[in-house]
Amino acid sequence: MKALLVIDVQNGIVNHGDFTDELSRMECIIKDFKAKHLPVIFMRHFDDIEESPLYKNSTGSELHDSLKGYADQVIEKKTPSSFFNTDLAKELKKLGVNHLFITGFNTEFCCMFTAISAFDRGFEVTFIENATGTTNDEDTYEMKGLDIRDFVGTVLHWSDVIEVLDFDEYLEEYKAE
Repeated sequence: MKALLVIDVQNGIVNHGDFTDELSRMECIIKDFKAKHLPVIFMRHFDDIEESPLYKNSTGSELHDSLKGYADQVIEKKTPSSFFNTDLAKELKKLGVNHLFITGFNTEFCCMFTAISAFDRGFEVTFIENATGTTNDEDTYEMKGLDIRDFVGTVLHWSDVIEVLDFDEYLEEYKAE
């Protein structure tokens, strides 16, 4: 069975840029999974540091209004991996999930770590590259011309164990099922 992870779509991240396209793609994928009665699990990252935009009791840590209405299940986490010290693996096993689709924020941290952790736990993984977003850019990493999503997608694709698709490829490959 397939399941969709929607990672860290929270005010403290989404409000730091224009993620209209990414959120629209995520919503389309969520609706597709819900129409097929497949599990959609939201991950919510929080920090204990009050200065963090994702401080647990702040509005920044809340799910963003654009997608929070779709959240039937929310699992909280405190690290980039959605699996580390959470009940995610247990929930997926209970649901009979063997194929996990990854969307959300931040591409190079929580989405990538989760994709690798899922593979390490025996899941088939599909990473939908342009249904992820990041608040970081080429200046953050001091790497002129860096396209973070493309870089992460390429690395995961080259691993030859994680399927990497863009939104249009997802629609072609999976929406027709």
